[in-house]
Amino acid sequence: MNFTHLDQNGDVQQVPVGHKAIVERKACAYGFIHLSKNTLGKIKKNEIGKGNVLAVARIAGIQAAKKTADLIPLCHPLLLDHVEVDFSVDDLGIGVVCHVSTCAKTGVEMEALTAVQISLLTIYDMCKAIDTKMSFENIHLIKKTKGESK
Repeated sequence: MNFTHLDQNGDVQQVPVGHKAIVERKACAYGFIHLSKNTLGKIKKNEIGKGNVLAVARIAGIQAAKKTADLIPLCHPLLLDHVEVDFSVDDLGIGVVCHVSTCAKTGVEMEALTAVQISLLTIYDMCKAIDTKMSFENIHLIKKTKGESK
């Protein structure tokens, strides 16, 4: 198997993308955090002592997408065109969906996944004082697309 993150000597390298065309790229990722009914009620009523949980988690997700290359060593720094973080609340917890788009030489799936996970961790951080049994599940890439060359 040919691993693109290894050079001919087997040393780790960042994948060279200079020869690739600039293409519109999009990715969507999802994750879920289980919360107690009490915690969900407090989030819905904006009664969490640290502030508006979903507003802070949205900002954290957007910021994380923009900082992905600083967090994951072999990711390329990308200029993102758009980052959208949305939430769905049900009786078991909160789902997070992140859409990321750019025109670049490499994809944005890591940015979408990073945004989801940091949004989930922010929810966790803001609620940990009142809910000690929170857990994450189903973190995954929903879709990635590559459009026409620019």
